[in-house]
Amino acid sequence: MGDIRDAALARGGRDRIDWAAGEMPVLRQIRERFDKERPLDGIRIAACLHVTTETANLMETLAAGRAEVVLAASNPLSTQDDVAAALTEQSGVETFAIKGEDNDTYYKHINAVLDLRPMITMDDGADLVSVLHTQRVDQLAEVLGGTEETTTGVIRLRAMAADGALAYPIVSVNDADTKHLFDNRFGTGQSTMDAIMRSTNRLIAGKTFVVAGYGMCGRGVAARARGMGAHVIVTEVDPTSALEAVMEGYRVMPIRDAARVGDLFVTVTGDTGVIRREHFELMKDGAILANSGHFDVEIDKGALRGLATGGVRRLREFVDEYTLADGRRINLLGEGRLVNLAAAEGHPAAVMDMSFANQALAVEWMVKNHATLEKRVYPVPVEIDREVARLKLRAMNVEIDQLTAEQDEYLHSWQQGT
Repeated sequence: MGDIRDAALARGGRDRIDWAAGEMPVLRQIRERFDKERPLDGIRIAACLHVTTETANLMETLAAGRAEVVLAASNPLSTQDDVAAALTEQSGVETFAIKGEDNDTYYKHINAVLDLRPMITMDDGADLVSVLHTQRVDQLAEVLGGTEETTTGVIRLRAMAADGALAYPIVSVNDADTKHLFDNRFGTGQSTMDAIMRSTNRLIAGKTFVVAGYGMCGRGVAARARGMGAHVIVTEVDPTSALEAVMEGYRVMPIRDAARVGDLFVTVTGDTGVIRREHFELMKDGAILANSGHFDVEIDKGALRGLATGGVRRLREFVDEYTLADGRRINLLGEGRLVNLAAAEGHPAAVMDMSFANQALAVEWMVKNHATLEKRVYPVPVEIDREVARLKLRAMNVEIDQLTAEQDEYLHSWQQGT
């Protein structure tokens, strides 16, 4: 069943899923163990994630653990239709996702996966959790726990927990070191630049490149842009992050000042209204805007549309040109949605291997421990985070040292000084 664009795309999707699997050795090791131990036998899982080749490998890992899994898209433009077809037609994972689906279809698909009456939720942005808590509250008592993939979703979930509204425990996979230090930084950095170059075919070298937000994602984008020869400006609201950017050699200034000089802009803050009307009014002719935050609220598209009295036209597949009253043109990539998935293929499989290994192990941990947990957001247990790192190193044939007994004793004692 499911709801996909075209079942005939399944064969091509299968080939691409297998290609990604070759760069996901940690998840493969977990899948082999899950197949033997069946730790998710009888567990119903509803997932709302980007429907990509890497996600497909996660879904098949959960299914190997004998979970019943259904999947919806967490972004209307991030779905890879051939992957959705392969999951539904060949893997037995009902998938409800069509690239470019409208808002009504997007939420229809979220409700479709909730029809499974899940015991575990897996979310990327917390839309699934939000619908469950607002429209399907009768199901909340059936949910043991959940996981959340991204910064934006964790922010929403912590706000729910603070208000006493969160009805079950959720693990913040985003906060695992083997997630945010690699996926957010190296994955977002590479995939964002990939999307900008694919969609525009513009040279990065010599351009003034503005990165709004200097969290792990912003660090990754800034580093890749600088590595390609761009003059990078960082904008921030957090003084510590801004200071770090300065110390790492970037120019730091308010967005109103950066708006006047930037050639390319990327938002990675997880917040709303980062680039607004007053900033559009200052920009150069031909400025290019992209968003790599989860939701399409970081760039004020409504205000940009209102200023475009000269019209809007699609110049390339993922490039919309907005012409302002004075003739200046501002180009928006991927409709302001998560550009690395809207206009490219998302993160490389090698980094998603660690992120999704954390997802799989966090689900197993939640199933085992849910009865003792409070209704709040939990970090990934340290032992899971380290196990993912250990498995990744083993797959890369990298060996590290181990503490001697004397070293271990020294680190756990207070009596020894100078």
